[in-house]
Amino acid sequence: MAELLVKTACDGLEPLKIGLLTLTESKPQSLTTLAPYRGAEQALDKALTAAHGIGYPGVNGSISGAGARVLWFGRDLALLMGPQPDAGLAKHAALTDQSAGWAVMELSGAGAEEVLARLCPVDLRQAHFDIGASLRTELKHMMASICRLDKDRFQIMVFRSMARTLHHDLKTAMEARAARG
Repeated sequence: MAELLVKTACDGLEPLKIGLLTLTESKPQSLTTLAPYRGAEQALDKALTAAHGIGYPGVNGSISGAGARVLWFGRDLALLMGPQPDAGLAKHAALTDQSAGWAVMELSGAGAEEVLARLCPVDLRQAHFDIGASLRTELKHMMASICRLDKDRFQIMVFRSMARTLHHDLKTAMEARAARG
């Protein structure tokens, strides 16, 4: 019998360093969507805090700590990143494993905002999109989730099937940014 190997969505895509910018695949981790049942947001927040040390984020936010991150992932939807979800969360929300369905990359370095400005129709400058902010938006012609992890560091997620396209589009924008100096 053939033995199957697990490959990440970014398998075969090399990390990039162009000018002061880098693009790398995020370390693979468990990804679980949390869709709270009607009226159960507060109970889910308490259960998340008890189980994972972090609560349920508000709209366009994220909460990090203790090796886990929960980010706003759409209307009435959040994404738990890191640990496997505690079984008790299922009392308050529908839990769906998304681990194999997303490509997760990090863009970092001076000028990262400018690179994303070439591809996204939203203002990602820190004055409007601070550390911990999270949103779902269009990135060139793909739907993406973007979270600001630090001053010049962003996590970008697209569907697994779009990994190569994301890598290419970011590389092109990074090269254009580097050419400007």
